[in-house]
Amino acid sequence: MNRIRDLREDKDLTQHEIAKILNISQQQYSRYENELCEMTYDQLITLAKYYHTSIDYILYLTDERKSYPKSIITKE
Repeated sequence: MNRIRDLREDKDLTQHEIAKILNISQQQYSRYENELCEMTYDQLITLAKYYHTSIDYILYLTDERKSYPKSIITKE
């Protein structure tokens, strides 16, 4: 998941800052960036919203960085 590293570095953020957003330790976030373990769906959603992109972009399913339009049906 080098895309999460690229997204973080594009915003000049530290692993610690993103880990706080995800409510995890910096060490755990580092494991995600180094592809030692996988993120949960909720964590992917949080990052996609934070970076204004899609989960598809984060997971290399598309090269389109722009997020999808909001759904009229939301959890919030």
